[in-house]
Amino acid sequence: MWTKGIINGYDYCIKHFEEGSEYGINGGRISKLDIRQESKILASYDRGWDIKPTGKEVIAVFEEILNQYN
Repeated sequence: MWTKGIINGYDYCIKHFEEGSEYGINGGRISKLDIRQESKILASYDRGWDIKPTGKEVIAVFEEILNQYN
């Protein structure tokens, strides 16, 4: 399932499943993730990290996404 949303002004788009897999973040349910602000990609995961989240605010958004979906 694809889910889009906004957390603290950051747009996110994820692909997640009902069960975790080896391709998910930390073996979890999210297999694809983008976090953006004003069209700039700040974090990207597609069965592996392309751009890891950095910075306090982006990491907080990432952790919230993990809490909700992973």
